[in-house]
Amino acid sequence: MFENYWGNRHVQITLEGMIERERIPQTMLFAGLEGLGKATLARRFAARLLQSPEKIEHDDLSLAENTSLIAAREKLPADKRNEDPLVFASHPDFLTFPPDGPLRQLSIPQMRLLKERAQYKPLKGTRRVFLIDQADRANEQAANSLLKTLEEPPDHLILILTAENVYDLLPTIRSRSVVLNFSPLDNEDMQDFARARKLEHPDRRIALSAGSPGLAASLDIELFQKRRASMLALLKTGAGVATYASWLPISEALGRTKSDKLEFFLKLLYELLRDVTLLREAGGAPATPIRNYDLRPELTALASRVSRVWILNAVKGVDEIAGLLRRNIQKSIALDGLLMRMRGSA
Repeated sequence: MFENYWGNRHVQITLEGMIERERIPQTMLFAGLEGLGKATLARRFAARLLQSPEKIEHDDLSLAENTSLIAAREKLPADKRNEDPLVFASHPDFLTFPPDGPLRQLSIPQMRLLKERAQYKPLKGTRRVFLIDQADRANEQAANSLLKTLEEPPDHLILILTAENVYDLLPTIRSRSVVLNFSPLDNEDMQDFARARKLEHPDRRIALSAGSPGLAASLDIELFQKRRASMLALLKTGAGVATYASWLPISEALGRTKSDKLEFFLKLLYELLRDVTLLREAGGAPATPIRNYDLRPELTALASRVSRVWILNAVKGVDEIAGLLRRNIQKSIALDGLLMRMRGSA
């Protein structure tokens, strides 16, 4: 239905129906895990309304020129970023507001710019479409500024928000949005996607991406395995399976790397703990479906050594660190603290 788009057929059908009936909500919230194609479908949808898809696709944040621009802005001081709020607008009637800066947050200046640009009439046609990507990364002040636009949007404006965790959004933002939930792709859709993109090591990518085409396409397998190995070492040390001395050099190496953001490691921890939980509850049964299938022997051994209380305490610790990400918490200190917490309940 939407060209060059895989999966989430139920969302595609809903959007098609909106277009056919010409009954399009002014605010929509595309909700789902990272890499499921929420922003991609927002661009495809906008292209159906505004035409000129080739211009709209220039706003794809995964394009090399866009990722380079975003990375360069991370090095700028906050006042410089605030003077020139980040927005992509290759098409005059389609604007994308993505997270900005080292903490990857939507800023107050960005939301003020959105409110200002919202008043402009369409250059062509009758509509404008704004994509607020990862709206759950807006801080409280930015979210309140966005809410003011959502409360009284101009008749010509359609706002599409994406969010990985809708409960990080203000309840008033959720209540003013038509929510469309995105699901991980099934194996058949992932295989179709991998063939169409001619991905290297497709089976490996599909297994590790857990139904996320965006992750499958962008996954650096070698770097992924290196990061995952360090988090597996943390869990083993936290469970008392490995000594603290074995973790120390890993912690020191992580502290020296600036490009490896803490949130990358937290996502890996969540996935490893999920697999350990499944294996523990299933008694290590070989048929237990886990994401990190190549680590099954090590994860099975770990699952046999830990209690349900240990797992719950570990997950709670990861949750607490995730809640501190926007405060620029130091990576090695956060992980060392988590390890000591796990050791205490081992």
